[in-house]
Formats: sequence, structure tokens, C-alpha cells
Amino acid sequence: MMHVVTGGSASGKSAFAEGLVMERTAPERYYIATMRPWGEEGRARVEKHRRMRAEKRFITVECYRDLEQVQLGPSCGRKDRVVLLECISNLTANEQFEAGGTDAEILGRMERGIRHLQAQAEDLIVVTNEIFSDGCSYEPETLRYIRLLGSMNVRLSEMADRVTEVVYGIPVQVKLQKRGNH
Repeated sequence: MMHVVTGGSASGKSAFAEGLVMERTAPERYYIATMRPWGEEGRARVEKHRRMRAEKRFITVECYRDLEQVQLGPSCGRKDRVVLLECISNLTANEQFEAGGTDAEILGRMERGIRHLQAQAEDLIVVTNEIFSDGCSYEPETLRYIRLLGSMNVRLSEMADRVTEVVYGIPVQVKLQKRGNH
């Protein structure tokens, strides 16, 4: 099952997603972290999050791009794992600005990587951001990033069995089950 969790900045989406993981009975809880720590403040933030995840018995895998390379531990089978992928906005930036390529190449890499993770776990919970309603004017590369993230969010929502938007800490179900192929 894939569950996409979205919301604005500081909406509570990450806490909600972690709560979903904690509800699962799977003995292995993986946290795929995509935020590259820049500078001392970034490194301190990442270290704080690592400690918090360790207390919740998460196995943290840091992967800033190329999710297809992630191989989860062999100790349990697929049904014994839940994976939290945090988050698509960082992954999109890393794929765009570090790996590069056409929009189709970037989106294809990301989708293949997500499907690769999904094949290794019973449940995959994916966190993404809603950044599309501020109406500001941006530079061309930032506009490209926004389009890429929007396109990936559409793909994720199509792939997902569930989609939840967290608004001011309140989870709102957007999609409850996977639609049939049309």
C-alpha cells in the first residue's frame, strides 16, 4: 500500500506520516531521508532528526537522489517492512540540480525509485509538500522545480492507494483507495 501525505510548511504532515508508521506492526521501520545537510545548521538539524528516529526504532537510510540504488536489509521479507520516504520536495531539488536531465528523465528516475522502494515494503508512506498557492514570481529554474514537483505529486497521487493532505495539523483524506485502470 502506498500512502502519500502532503501539506504546507509546518502543517504537521511529517508528524502525521511518522504516526502512520508507528501504527504499523512491521518489525522493520525504514526512514529514507532525502534532505542533504548544508552548513552547520543543516547538519545539526539532521543529527537531531536521526536521534528522534532512533528512539522510534527507525532504520535511517540517507539517499539524496537515485532511489533505485536503495536496498533495504535482507533480515525480513517485504511484508515485515514499512518505509517512510521524507520528502519529495528535497528529492526533486536534488534530482534537478545535482543529477540534472530533461524533465522526463528526472521524473522517470524519481518514479522508478519510488516503485523500487514500494516493491521492497508492505507499506510505503511518502511525504511531499504543497508549495503551489503562494502566487509569487520566480526565476526560471525555480519555476521548473515547482513544475517538476507538481508533476511528481500528480504521479504519486495516481500511484497511491491513499492521499492525505494535512491542513493546520488536521489530516484530510483526499483519496481513499486506488482507482481502477481506465
